[in-house]
Amino acid sequence: MKAKDRRLQELKGRIPEVDPREAARRLAAGAVLVDVREADEIAQGSPPDALRLGRGFLELRIEEAVPDFGRPLITMCAGGVRSLLAADDLLRMGYRNVASMVGGFNRWKNEGLPFEQPRSLDPHARERYARHLAMPEVGEAGQMKLLDSKVLLIGAGGLGSPAALYLAAAGVGTLGVVDHDVVDRSNLQRQILHSDARVGMGKVASARQAIEALNPSVKVAGFEARLSSANVEEIFAGFDVVVDGSDNFPTRYLVNDACVRLGLPCVHGSVYRFEGQVSVFWPGRPGRPGPCYRCLYPEPPPPDMAPSCAEAGVLGVLPGVVGLLEAVEAVKLILSIGDPLVGRLLHYDALHARFSEYALSRNARCRYCGDGAEFPGYVDYEAFCAAPAA
Repeated sequence: MKAKDRRLQELKGRIPEVDPREAARRLAAGAVLVDVREADEIAQGSPPDALRLGRGFLELRIEEAVPDFGRPLITMCAGGVRSLLAADDLLRMGYRNVASMVGGFNRWKNEGLPFEQPRSLDPHARERYARHLAMPEVGEAGQMKLLDSKVLLIGAGGLGSPAALYLAAAGVGTLGVVDHDVVDRSNLQRQILHSDARVGMGKVASARQAIEALNPSVKVAGFEARLSSANVEEIFAGFDVVVDGSDNFPTRYLVNDACVRLGLPCVHGSVYRFEGQVSVFWPGRPGRPGPCYRCLYPEPPPPDMAPSCAEAGVLGVLPGVVGLLEAVEAVKLILSIGDPLVGRLLHYDALHARFSEYALSRNARCRYCGDGAEFPGYVDYEAFCAAPAA
């Protein structure tokens, strides 16, 4: 008898095996079916709700997916051999209730049990996003979420530039870009979406060229318009996350108010000379609502206390740091992983290379997101931000 045959005989003697119908019954009772076949096999069909981990990374990914070592597991391959080996490894890891499916997926399908052909990445996408696929927190399911997601960038300037490039590189399927301006040579010190050859071109058109050159599979939805109360809801419709890279208070308040009304998370970023800050304003967050921009700044500062970048200047690399932090927050929101900056403000002091974090509380009496508040409507934001603070 060959060594592999002796090994399989030994495994069959101590690892419980169940037929597909018994496996289906146990799944209905709360067990987890672990499909350990390769990606190309799974693409041909897999039982609904199966945990599709593959054999190669099984031990590295299973604990993230099934942290309860007492939960019943059933391993499945094509014919019932690899599943025995996988079951043995899971038992060695400490899982206490593991069985292998006799006959594997071939028998499952032949017995008429339900299966589906899951969406899968094509070879080109697998190559491009290989580093994401290797991460249990992302994997193929997470990459699919990114490809299906729609992120709206307010501004293709200093903050929008790095955010756009890295979100495109990460595989966000649709990037909306709102900007009515044209590329000026003074922008190029920090706005890395653009180039000297595109000076004078509309920023949306320039951004489209840069994004499509980096990742042609990303759809760019351009809005060459000044954001206003009249068009904001139409532009925001259909997007999952808004990344605010605007550089003026009227736009920030308008973006906040629209996000509150539509229940969208707003990833906020701003810069001033050597300092930057990032937060996520999301009063509509299910279960754990956070503050909105008006909870932090009920009223804008006087115009003479809030000079623009053109007036005060900004270190060219600083928007890169803040814009990338915004991109990180957007990806976390899409994947529903980690702890987003909801209810927290992250401040960066570039001169002293220091990050500080401040807790933010939702104002229960906020006119826009407070307890029981009804949306009061949009205002004349230019007049509101020009008025003296109360």
